Amino acid sequence: MPSYYLAATLARFADEMVAFTLVLLVLERTDSPTLAGLTGAAYALPAIVTGPLLGAWLDRTAYRRSALAINQAALAAVMLALLALTGHAASWLSPALAAVAGATLPMVSGGLTSMLPSLFRQDRLARANSFEAASFSSAAIAGPATAATVTAAVSIEAAVVVIVVAATLSIVAIGRLPALPPVGSTGEPFLASVVGGLQHLARTPRLRASTVTTTLLMGFSGVLLITLPLHMPSLGHPESAAGYLWTAVEVGSVTTALLLGRLRSSWRPEYVVMLSVAAYGLVLTTWPLASSLAVLLLLALLAGLVEGPTLPAMFAARQQYSPPALQGRVSTTAASLRVGTSALGQATAGALVPTIGTQASLVLVGAGLTAAALTGRLSS
Repeated sequence: MPSYYLAATLARFADEMVAFTLVLLVLERTDSPTLAGLTGAAYALPAIVTGPLLGAWLDRTAYRRSALAINQAALAAVMLALLALTGHAASWLSPALAAVAGATLPMVSGGLTSMLPSLFRQDRLARANSFEAASFSSAAIAGPATAATVTAAVSIEAAVVVIVVAATLSIVAIGRLPALPPVGSTGEPFLASVVGGLQHLARTPRLRASTVTTTLLMGFSGVLLITLPLHMPSLGHPESAAGYLWTAVEVGSVTTALLLGRLRSSWRPEYVVMLSVAAYGLVLTTWPLASSLAVLLLLALLAGLVEGPTLPAMFAARQQYSPPALQGRVSTTAASLRVGTSALGQATAGALVPTIGTQASLVLVGAGLTAAALTGRLSS
C-alpha cells in the first residue's frame, strides 16, 4: 500500500498543480481569460478520445508502469515548453502543447485506480478506496496550495519548475510498483474491447447513475476553476489566492472520506455519489454571500466536508458493478469523461464568466451540481 500511494499521490500532485498553474500562467502572461480557459480545456479535452483506448490497452498489457512513467515524462517536457513559449510566441501554441500533455491524462486519474482490485484483496478494497480518495484529495490539497504559495512568494515560473520536479519524482516512485499481469482477454479484437467497455458503462444502470453524476460534477468544477481566480480581486486578494480555496475544499473532502468509510459501506454507492454532489451544490450557492476570504474559506471547508464521500463511492460503484476484466476500461473511460467535461467547463467559463460576472457564475455552478445529482438519478 505505501508504494502504490506514494506513486499515485506524487503523480496526482503534479497533475493538480498543472490544472491551476496553467490558468495562472496564461492569465499572468496574456491577461486573457479566454485563452486561459482554452489552454485548460486543451489539457483535458483529448482524454475524451484517449481514455477508452488507454483503458482497453491497460486491461490487455503487462506494461502499466511504463505507460504511467511515459505520461509523467511527457508532462514534465510540456511544462518546460510552456514555460518558454507562453506569452512569447503564437497564442495557439499554449493550448496545443497542453493538449500533448493531456493525451495520456486518464492514466493518472483512472489507470492507477484500475490497479486496486489487482493489488488488494476483496476484504481490503473498502479501506483501499478510502485511501485512494485520500490520495486524490491530498494531491488536490497540496497542488493548488503549492501553486498559489510558490507563485505569490516567488513566481509563476517557479511553480512550473515544481511541477517538473514532482513529475520526475513520480517516475522514480512508479518504478517501485509491482508488475501486474493482464486481466482482459488478448484474443478479443482491440476495437471490440474498447466498445465493450463503453457498452458496459452505458448499459449498467447503477454504474451509469454514478458516472453521469460525477461527469457533470467535473464539468461544473471546470467552470469553478476559471471563476475563482477571477473572483479573488473582488475580495481584495490576488488571483493566486484561489488556490487556498481549493485547498480548503479538499481538506474537508479528505476528512470526510477517511472518517465515514464504514457508514458508506451500508449504502449503495451511486446514492452516496448523488447525495454528496447535491449537498456540495447547495453549499456552493452560498459562496457569493461571502464578504471576505476568511468567510469564503470556511464555506469552502464546509463544501469539502459534504462532497467528501463522492470519490470513494465512485470507486466502489466501478468495482461493484464491473467485472475484473473490465476494470481498466471502465476506470479510464469514466475518467476521460470526467476530464473531458472539465475541459468543456473551462472553455465555456473563459467566455461566460467575463460576461455574467463571478458571483452569478458561482450560483450557476451550485445550481448545476444539484441538477447533476438529479440527472444521475433519472439516468439510473
